[in-house]
Amino acid sequence: MTEEPLYPLRRTAAFREWSPSIHYAKYQVLQPAALEWRRLYDYELLYVYEGEAATEMNGRRHAVRTGQLVFLPAGVRHRNAVVAPNTRLLGIHFDFFDELAVLSDADLVVNEETADAAKFCREAHAEPFAPLSAFAVLTPPPACVGLMEAIVEEFSARPLGYELACKSLMLGVLSRLLRLQYAEPLSGATIHVARIRELIAEIERRPAERWSNPQLAERLAMNEDHMAKLFKGVAGQAPGEFVRAARHREARRLLRESDLTAERIGELVGYADLHYFSRVFRKLEGVSPRAYRKLSRVL
Repeated sequence: MTEEPLYPLRRTAAFREWSPSIHYAKYQVLQPAALEWRRLYDYELLYVYEGEAATEMNGRRHAVRTGQLVFLPAGVRHRNAVVAPNTRLLGIHFDFFDELAVLSDADLVVNEETADAAKFCREAHAEPFAPLSAFAVLTPPPACVGLMEAIVEEFSARPLGYELACKSLMLGVLSRLLRLQYAEPLSGATIHVARIRELIAEIERRPAERWSNPQLAERLAMNEDHMAKLFKGVAGQAPGEFVRAARHREARRLLRESDLTAERIGELVGYADLHYFSRVFRKLEGVSPRAYRKLSRVL
């Protein structure tokens, strides 16, 4: 325990020097259990899609609920637990300066009997932001979650240039997480912000519903312009963009995890016409639903 105050190691570096590399990116569905105490050589973002997790770290137990993530720093002893059944997670291991050689997942977790102090990765720090490790639990905006999902896709498929794509996407994730430190609720909008977050969660659960701006404004009992401004401030995307992104995320999940036809998946995410669904999917993903399913299953 005496070494813990030293970690995470930090390096003050201008943003142009940040060069993150991805070591692991994966979806998981886990049942309630307490995992082993451990330390990492790199950093991990563990995002909860659905359910609840918890992390013990630095003498505190942190609840990590749906829509939140925990930031796990290199060298800091911690223990994760899954609290709710069928908890859906997205995990990304990374470093800030492309400094850890990883041949297998075993290279990420410290074996305390053979711990190598030279392998612990440094956390980047740049003014005016505080280091991310100062905040155990964060609530990323939907746009940030979308970037994390794109990292999983790139890292899993590994097309030509995927390392460059992952680096770019991770920089986007880090910038959005850092900006949370300066995000302030719009004046007088605290109650509305809570209601918008509830509505965002409902859209994620039922993306096939008709979520037009007039209907959203009516649900929130405000005019359309005010609703759109508040919604974008909370979600990081305009309402229409968020609905399309939510539908696309669910379509990708169903293509990966089910044997449903593309036509049926289109219906389940709000597109009654197969050709229109295919056009929208290709525009956002770069490939057809059929090609996406084939690629995800080959890999």
